[in-house]
Amino acid sequence: MRPALEGRWQPLRAELAGLSAPAEVLEKTEVELSGGRYTVRFGGEVSDHGTYAHDSAVPGTLTLAGLKGPNAGRTIPCIYQLVGDRLRVCYGLDGTAPATFAAAAGTRCYLVTYRRKL
Repeated sequence: MRPALEGRWQPLRAELAGLSAPAEVLEKTEVELSGGRYTVRFGGEVSDHGTYAHDSAVPGTLTLAGLKGPNAGRTIPCIYQLVGDRLRVCYGLDGTAPATFAAAAGTRCYLVTYRRKL
């Protein structure tokens, strides 16, 4: 049995610092989580790649470590919520773990709601 987060995910909504992502960007983006690695594809091409790990002491948290792409060398703490085929992730792009699922103006939080593709 594969871990619950593993698979391919299509963003349905995304917000960065109070601004919504355009539908055209969401349609071309896909995130794959598999075996502790994440891959972001845009228009079918890999645009970002790295690893992810769960913090077993704090359920509902992940830490991404970028290896290639715009997040190479960065550590990004996240909180997530998985309900059925919907995954909501709030990324702390400034390196600070988000406390809530919000991406208000003036913050470096990126909030995305995905639906499972595979």
